Amino acid sequence: MLKSWPIILIVFLVAALYLIRGRPRNIYLVDFACYKPDEADMMSKQQLLDIMSSTFVDEAVHLQKKVLERSGYSDKTYLPESIRRLPEKIMTFEESRKGTEKVIFGAIDDLLAKTKVKAREIGIVIVNIGLYNPTIKTEYVLTPTPSLSSMIVNHYKLGVDVLTYNICGMGCSAGLISIDLANRLLQTQVSAYAMVVSTESTDSGYNLGKDKSKLVSNCLFRVGAAAILLSNCFSDSRRSKYKLMHVVRTHKGVDDRAFKSIYQEQDEDGNIGISLSKGPMVVAGETLKSNITTLGPLVLPMSEQLLYFGYLIARKFFKLKNIKPYIPDFKLAFEHFFIHAGGRAVLDEMEKNLDLTEWHMEPSRMTLYRFGNTSSSSVWYELAYSEAKGRIKKGDRAWQIGFGSGFKCNSVVWHALKTINPAMEKNPWTDEIRHFPVNVPLVMPLSV
Repeated sequence: MLKSWPIILIVFLVAALYLIRGRPRNIYLVDFACYKPDEADMMSKQQLLDIMSSTFVDEAVHLQKKVLERSGYSDKTYLPESIRRLPEKIMTFEESRKGTEKVIFGAIDDLLAKTKVKAREIGIVIVNIGLYNPTIKTEYVLTPTPSLSSMIVNHYKLGVDVLTYNICGMGCSAGLISIDLANRLLQTQVSAYAMVVSTESTDSGYNLGKDKSKLVSNCLFRVGAAAILLSNCFSDSRRSKYKLMHVVRTHKGVDDRAFKSIYQEQDEDGNIGISLSKGPMVVAGETLKSNITTLGPLVLPMSEQLLYFGYLIARKFFKLKNIKPYIPDFKLAFEHFFIHAGGRAVLDEMEKNLDLTEWHMEPSRMTLYRFGNTSSSSVWYELAYSEAKGRIKKGDRAWQIGFGSGFKCNSVVWHALKTINPAMEKNPWTDEIRHFPVNVPLVMPLSV
């Protein structure tokens, strides 16, 4: 019997190892950094409208004026030099590349300084950017060669075995898609760091044509970027801020209306632009409902799940069409909501659909006001806002929601591992957080 103990021990260890490796690894968000552009990159709505007045016909100017007046943006958002220098000069490819490098490297430099991680320790790099069309008037949408992820590898001298990925054309929800990809990759790695960089090439969406549906995006997008460091090392759990709990992705691309709601195409004059249909808000609401149908059972208390299940039974089996829709109370599942700051209408729709309070919406609305629509990085500026306000407490649950072309809705859920002390934080809000929140007028008049 004693002679069989070594065999039994080996079998036990192999079984234990199999069970451990079979379970998902815990993924930790060590820290993140959001890029704050220089004051020289700041441009007021009136300054942007003045540029438009010298670039477009009167009808197009008045349309964009109306959008800017109702945007909910402050006069302290940021635009790239390629737009600020219009109409005198069209920026070259190389100048635009340098502008993109400035934004990306700025976010990464801040991240490395905050985490004290050496660049060569990073084993995975994921960059997401919606568009890259750096000369504005080019006939084709370009992707830089080498890629943006290779640009990072070269600049920071990362290891030869680093895994790099570029995510393009997936819209404002791509940042959370990148988190999902990083999570999946870290499940297969041993003691690894993954860095996600979310940004947008703002001048790529700028359209100089006459098609009204393509002019709205000229008023929306602003400069911004976020860099996020994830780890699967248990040793990082003590110093990390958050633990990844859930990722839920919903794609409505099978529906033609959803697919075409945000669509890049050429007009009759060959100008490339992003066409926004009249139905993105409806599509966003429908996609959100599909997303929370999957997310709800993962996060809602049983009482809410039973109430929602009862509503579905009444609707589908008892054919009670007039019954009032039941909206699960997600405030019982989360302390914080970070909804992509895509526009005032988007936030109004989400506030109504999720029955949220002004306090819950504050990070998203103030991010929209102060920084504008920074695309996929907006949810990180919102999280930074709550950290700067001292709102994040140990044990809190945070829900990031991203929307993007396709049409996609993605959710990421985080669990706070520590109480964030704003006095120890440095982010884009730090020096001015005392001035927020502010009252944002429905209309801020501009002159032509």
